[in-house]
Amino acid sequence: MPVVVVESPAKAKTINKYLGDDYTVLASYGHVRDLPPKDGSVDPEHDFEMKWEIGPDSRKHVKAIADALKTDNELILATDPDREGEAISWHLEEALKNRKAIKKDTPVSRVVFNAITKSAVTEAMEKPRQVDTALVEAYLARRALDYLVGFTLSPVLWRKLPGAKSAGRVQSVCLRLIVEREMEIEAFRPQEYWTVKAVLTTPRGQTFEARLNILAGKKLEKFDIENATQAELAVQAIASRDLTVRSVEAKPANRNPSAPFMTSTLQQEASRKFGFGARQTMSTAQRLYEAGYITYMRTDGIDMAPEAVMSARDVIKDRWGEAYVPKSPRMYKNKAKNAQEAHECIRPTDMSRDPSKLKVMDADQRKLYDLIWKRTIASQMAAARLERTTVDIASDDGQVGLRATGQVVLFDGFMRVYEEGRDDVVVDDDDKRLPQVTEGEPVEKGEITPEQHFTQPPPRFTEATLVKRMEELGIGRPSTYASVITTIQDRGYVRKEKNRLIPEDKGRLVTAFLTNYFRKYVGYHFTAELEDQLDEISAGKRAYKEVLDAFWRDFSAAIAE
Repeated sequence: MPVVVVESPAKAKTINKYLGDDYTVLASYGHVRDLPPKDGSVDPEHDFEMKWEIGPDSRKHVKAIADALKTDNELILATDPDREGEAISWHLEEALKNRKAIKKDTPVSRVVFNAITKSAVTEAMEKPRQVDTALVEAYLARRALDYLVGFTLSPVLWRKLPGAKSAGRVQSVCLRLIVEREMEIEAFRPQEYWTVKAVLTTPRGQTFEARLNILAGKKLEKFDIENATQAELAVQAIASRDLTVRSVEAKPANRNPSAPFMTSTLQQEASRKFGFGARQTMSTAQRLYEAGYITYMRTDGIDMAPEAVMSARDVIKDRWGEAYVPKSPRMYKNKAKNAQEAHECIRPTDMSRDPSKLKVMDADQRKLYDLIWKRTIASQMAAARLERTTVDIASDDGQVGLRATGQVVLFDGFMRVYEEGRDDVVVDDDDKRLPQVTEGEPVEKGEITPEQHFTQPPPRFTEATLVKRMEELGIGRPSTYASVITTIQDRGYVRKEKNRLIPEDKGRLVTAFLTNYFRKYVGYHFTAELEDQLDEISAGKRAYKEVLDAFWRDFSAAIAE
């Protein structure tokens, strides 16, 4: 009976169901070894030697696995299918070798699956491999870098800024984003501008609203009407002229569904729709994954297994009919630079299991599953068909022009199931139906109102928009977004108010200090380049000690100054 090891008891329970009694399934309870948080755990003098320690909580779990191996001399490592999972498998193998629990003749293999379902687990068991050295080295490089930055920068911070907690390779950059946004907001000077709209009536007595867009024969730009006096003159210009419909244009438009979820988009959408923080989203998704309801939740990929696509198409046809199924399946291509993180998208493992059939009582899990199910189904549905209408109205002398826009949905398509949320409220006048108007007919003027506006400062980040920005800049990876955002809040550098992230004075001081003295290391470009190098290590294209060496040479010199 081979011993199968996974990270968590919940995952062990689900897998046990599929493997049956021929296997002993045990949990490692996360990482079994870590770098002790003291000086010298990574030694740049001796080829970056790393001193690992088994945590006090992990000892009993390692012992349980070692004891099981005494009776069953075969080990199968079935941890998560990414860099962290690979690292846990490697740590376990090393820890067990050190205990002499793995002998020369003990077969050790590594299996990976992207979803905990009977078919995925059975298939993985038939394709065992060895622990992937390149992935482990990428993990080692990341851990060494984070350790070296944290343990070298933090003491400098404590000396110069009493009360500062820590500096970290990615967290300091992430904090800098929030602080710089706050500075932009403080430096912002609002600019006043005015718009004018008029209520017009067709010869058939139907009313609609139009906005002034031509004044004194010239197209109006955003800031052309600067104050109340100018706005009043514009109102007079409309009031004193007769208006006629100049053109009516109706254009068809299509709207396509969003791609299925990957880690970052799931965190963004759960934040917009439910106000979930990044950590809350990830731990909820993890529970759904371990129970076998969704595919692996740390991924940069948006492609979907062909059988899942077909199954989604069947569900759509059964529920909403043929019209909602596009002629050919929709294919989404990964943009991820790093194939190591590009698992399949986050989707239900069984498309026909709609949220009402979920055997889960927890409210967060139900909400998140509902979101994932809808987004996945919608991603395979037909486009929505709209018609956008633009009506231009003008005075005979061409001095004054107004425009009315509207749109109607001819066929709702995927919108029947799901629409993506928006980060910041957009005032949209387009979504209305315009009455029947014909070119050349006169319109009656009703109320003409000038409106005062001011330009708005850039909004503060929410966790969702911050993840989006980190992703655009290429800093952090699916496995790190949530922990980085949580860390800067736990350290008291940033607080969350009404879902927005606001830097505390402490956080601003730390950022000011680091950007002054260590500008390169909190640089977006530098951090993104380092992430790319780590990706190259995991693809086996770079030696991890070279990356560490190059980094440490410059970094230790900068500290010495």
